Amino acid sequence: MTGLRHWFEGRSLREKRLLLVMAALAVLTLLWGAVIRPVGDGLSSARERHANAVTRLGETQAMVALLRDAQRSRPTPLTGSLDAIVRTQADLAGFAITSLDQEGADRVRIVMPSARPGALTAWLARLERAGILVDALTMTDKGDRTVSVTMTLKARAA
Repeated sequence: MTGLRHWFEGRSLREKRLLLVMAALAVLTLLWGAVIRPVGDGLSSARERHANAVTRLGETQAMVALLRDAQRSRPTPLTGSLDAIVRTQADLAGFAITSLDQEGADRVRIVMPSARPGALTAWLARLERAGILVDALTMTDKGDRTVSVTMTLKARAA
């Protein structure tokens, strides 16, 4: 250490000032690189994680609210047999059913030779709101803007 002091004292006043400025800048650079920059990056990362967590929380709360609404607005149980209800709803919607076979207490298989796709999907949405779900569906394009349909419908479990 004394060798360094003798070396420093042997410098001119101008060189001493330049060496002190250089040492101060080196300390500031090390302080910035070792302390200030990592702390700033950590805070930025924490803010980003917090924003993501708040977004996920909001999305989760919205999904929970949707599920609660869906549970509250459950359709009432079907009042008649599934095949009679489906046949009545199809007649009201104007669909011609060539085959309607009961496949158990809560399942029916339907064949429609011709249906317009838009009207069919709207009818299926109405059935779903009434508590009748599509279990399987096959639509074949007939080339005249209609489809032939084979589907299996089932009653929603209570």
